[in-house]
Amino acid sequence: MKKLFLLGCALLFAAGSRAQTGYVPAPENLAARQAFADGRFGIFLHWGLYAMLGQGEWTMTNLDLNYREYEKLAGGFYPAKFDARAWVTAFREAGARYICFTTRHHDGFSMFHTGQSPYNIVDATPFARDVVKELAEECHRQGLRVHFYYSLIDWWREDAPRGRTGLGTGRPADKEDADAYFDFMKAQLTELLTQYGEVGAIWFDGVWDQDRNPSFDWRLDELYSLIHRLQPACLIVNNHHLTPFEGEDVQAFERDLPGENTAGLSGQAISRLPLETCQTMNGMWGYKITDQNYKSVGTLVQYLVGAAGRGANLLLNIGPQPDGALPAAAVERLEGIGEWLRANGETVYGTEAGPVAPRDWGVTTRKGDKVYVHVLNWPDEELFVPVTGEKVVRAARFADGGRLTFRQDDAGVTVRLGERDAQAPDFIVELTVGK
Repeated sequence: MKKLFLLGCALLFAAGSRAQTGYVPAPENLAARQAFADGRFGIFLHWGLYAMLGQGEWTMTNLDLNYREYEKLAGGFYPAKFDARAWVTAFREAGARYICFTTRHHDGFSMFHTGQSPYNIVDATPFARDVVKELAEECHRQGLRVHFYYSLIDWWREDAPRGRTGLGTGRPADKEDADAYFDFMKAQLTELLTQYGEVGAIWFDGVWDQDRNPSFDWRLDELYSLIHRLQPACLIVNNHHLTPFEGEDVQAFERDLPGENTAGLSGQAISRLPLETCQTMNGMWGYKITDQNYKSVGTLVQYLVGAAGRGANLLLNIGPQPDGALPAAAVERLEGIGEWLRANGETVYGTEAGPVAPRDWGVTTRKGDKVYVHVLNWPDEELFVPVTGEKVVRAARFADGGRLTFRQDDAGVTVRLGERDAQAPDFIVELTVGK
């Protein structure tokens, strides 16, 4: 991990050296950060032309598909079952407080009506509807914040700078023009921030594509300054797998909880910014027809709780089908998570990481004088919780308020848990602390 961190620092100096220097968050930005952290649960949506091939969002580069052949997919893209109201209703009832939608992924196709390229869902497909507009309006109507994923790399545009991916798509090398490409991106970001109402965050991805060329300048200062000027409350998230750059408002972790690095993408130090970890429901981000290996509701609930216990949000991904419907397995998981949050959301929403660091048995969250002990892996009949410096005046089962016997000494509190509910993914003990 130390080697990864040192490498991250080196790349940070190069890739982030021109980030938004001297950035001072506006008051509305600080308020937005707190609202974001309080929300704790969001839905990620990876959807684009790649759904038609049913092999995930990286199919274009994985199979070295010619960019002129790939663009022909747009002529057959007609997601007749897309229903923004049904989608947002399902997310709201699942307990999500925001969504993050892929406005333009690495394949270069814009899922909104942009004036910067005809290669977009309105002008290039028979569907001819702006799904970003419909989703944003429905989120605003139902009270969910909307975040926009935006790729910094592009495997279709001829002027896009070449990194380590998308090299086999057949684009002529002599057409590369970084200045034109950055002008294009700034124009698209301006559209997204001026035509779709209040935007909760811009979620960048792709800095890592130039990791073999550490001198490459992503001009983040220009992009970040533009965003904060157009919408000061809009948060900037960048999935670069490094320590946050100046000008960013949230730190992202991919496929790992903060402090873990099982996927090899999260060796960076944890900052004091709001935290967010993104994770898939099955194995892929975009729709993959052969991937039905969905995590159980219990596993997803435990991941959400594990994030909250580390002071982080969970951004849980769904890859919608090419016809515009959400996969039935994903909807089933959403319903299960929603049922759990309706009963237990108080221990997650608006909490901070608890006073006890994550343990093998679980995590803690906190709100005021309540410390919520989330027992995710059942120990013996008694559980030792090293709460120190505060007196525990009451211990109870959160589910029904039933009192639990406990004893406290200078090292912490030992709680007698009672009988285990084998079906529950999380046994919650509510500790009330006082002077």
